[in-house]
Amino acid sequence: MRVLGIDPGIAIAGFGFVDKVGHKLKPVQYGCIQTEAHTPPEERLIQIYDSAVALMDKYKPDSVAVEKLFFNRNVSTAFAVGQARGVIILAAAQRGLPVAEYTPLQVKQAVVGYGKAEKRQVQEMVKMFLNLSAIPKPDDVADALAVAICHAHSAVLVQKLNEAGRS
Repeated sequence: MRVLGIDPGIAIAGFGFVDKVGHKLKPVQYGCIQTEAHTPPEERLIQIYDSAVALMDKYKPDSVAVEKLFFNRNVSTAFAVGQARGVIILAAAQRGLPVAEYTPLQVKQAVVGYGKAEKRQVQEMVKMFLNLSAIPKPDDVADALAVAICHAHSAVLVQKLNEAGRS
């Protein structure tokens, strides 16, 4: 199973492709989609969409996992991140890919075992789970890989729950 994990953002959207083979996780490709600060928002969204499409078409994930929107103060940032999430989810939906969404708490719980883990703890666990020589930078990339790991660990359970709900 190949999972694409996404940490959405308008300036930087982290992505990480992870293969799950048996109980092992293997990084395939990871990085970030970056847009320029003074570019009109609609152009930034096109860049994010086009990049997401190109990545999905090249690496052919079986599913896409996206971090759910969480914000506490800056509403305009939340709207921009929500729009970035939307175009990424659209790209996945157009390819018939199932999309799973996880809160930051769920990601931390799945990766570290503690929902209130510090960012550095999550990054260290990502490095360990994927046998990387260093923590991926910028932070958005490590976060995207954490989302992919979360989904890789949760996908079988989520699928069984969905099947049970349909019967």
